[in-house]
Amino acid sequence: MMQNSPISGESRLERGRRALAEIDGAAGQNVIEALEGIAPDFVTYLFEFPFGDIYCRPGLNLRDREIATIAALTAMGTAAPQLKVHIEAGLNVGISQAEITEILMQMAVYAGFPAALNGLFAAKEVFARHEAVTEAGA
Repeated sequence: MMQNSPISGESRLERGRRALAEIDGAAGQNVIEALEGIAPDFVTYLFEFPFGDIYCRPGLNLRDREIATIAALTAMGTAAPQLKVHIEAGLNVGISQAEITEILMQMAVYAGFPAALNGLFAAKEVFARHEAVTEAGA
């Protein structure tokens, strides 16, 4: 797993590309490719700020950062596509399906049942896709 610190001489953009690849894998690359034709500058901002600056900070490991991100996106209730990407990222950094389900259920207390339900349905979709890819690769 990536260290949450910059590599000497690495730019924010390079650091962000490295972090996105490790954290989000193919799901993150799909987002980048979808935006490149319409907003290439925004792609650079995505690489540099959230991934190059925030995700690479010391203090929290990637697993903990994804727990916080999954909880926040669930609580927002308006970010299903991003939630799916980060549920996949959570699986990539070692959060189990059972733990993700618990995170989503916890959000019922603070964000309400509709937000938790939407999160659980998003997770169900990601889990099914993840299992299909895993079985195909096995």
